[in-house]
Amino acid sequence: MSADATGEYRGLIFRNDADLTAWLAKRPREAALEPALPIIDPHHHFWDTPHRGQYFLPELLEDIGGGHNIVATVFLECQAMYRKHGPAEMAPVGEVEFVNGIAAMSASGNYGSCRVAEAIIGHADLTKGARVREVLEAQMAVGGGRFRGIRYGVSWDGSEAVAKFVSRAVPPHLVRDATFRAGFSELAKLRLSFESWQYHPQLPDAIDLARAFPDTTIILNHVGGVLGVGPYRGRRQEILAGWRKDIAELAKYPNVNVKLGGIGMTSFGFDFHEREVPPSSVELTAAWRQYVEPCIEAFGVERCMFESNFPPDKQSCGYTELWNAFKRITSGASAAEKAALYSGTAARVYRLTTP
Repeated sequence: MSADATGEYRGLIFRNDADLTAWLAKRPREAALEPALPIIDPHHHFWDTPHRGQYFLPELLEDIGGGHNIVATVFLECQAMYRKHGPAEMAPVGEVEFVNGIAAMSASGNYGSCRVAEAIIGHADLTKGARVREVLEAQMAVGGGRFRGIRYGVSWDGSEAVAKFVSRAVPPHLVRDATFRAGFSELAKLRLSFESWQYHPQLPDAIDLARAFPDTTIILNHVGGVLGVGPYRGRRQEILAGWRKDIAELAKYPNVNVKLGGIGMTSFGFDFHEREVPPSSVELTAAWRQYVEPCIEAFGVERCMFESNFPPDKQSCGYTELWNAFKRITSGASAAEKAALYSGTAARVYRLTTP
């Protein structure tokens, strides 16, 4: 499965924001736990497509307005607002330009105190090799000082049941390709980071990439992308054992950080989206703890950051309940540990204002 130039995902099962809002309304919004704790949300999207619906600044502000202290956010590429005209490799520059406009709106202070999209992560085709530098520099030019790096999603699986969750068609083991790595090598030269988005069977590729490029900051998305659908359904504990070994190996490389979240995506196989009533934060805690705690144990709080991954994780729960679940998981952590997990790591990695 692939996405067209507008970022429209073909074949992906995804309820739009209006439908999700109606579904989430079936459970009264919980009161936010630890409402004073500053949070930098280091992973969310903006988009407007026919089947995904619209998710712009008003929709994000509605979600983050549930009582948690969200002080800043980071936008992650989602193939939105690509340029229609010009060289194909320059199309993703349009996304950075678009989000920088929203960030400028937020910076006016007219929409609240949260610094929305204080950092922007775009996309660039690393398979262009060293030529990708021109695209990266163009994104830096239009990013208003907010452009921090790119994501090139390499999620791939041979199962047809998993194919509907893939947003960008890629061959297997793309990160081991010499031309891809030639493009990748341009990132550190420009002080740009790389968001590593793949599925759990591909973690050995991520480990090899981290080993080969120790000077490039790598952020592992969504606890490594554990699959629980198709041929992976019903094998959670078996898969967790192998996943934990790969996470421990990846944590040996100090240039790698990990995002704790994305577990609300339907590809994890918890099927919360099929319920008549959305889950509570207590239910989310029980399901998600098994992925969060091993990452913190392996990487330490200084290299872990909680993320909302909204609106994809909105398929499973509300924004307030999501952060409540994370706070339940970390209820025994110290104030310093919480500061790192909820804002400190994100501020360091993305070079943001410290709360």
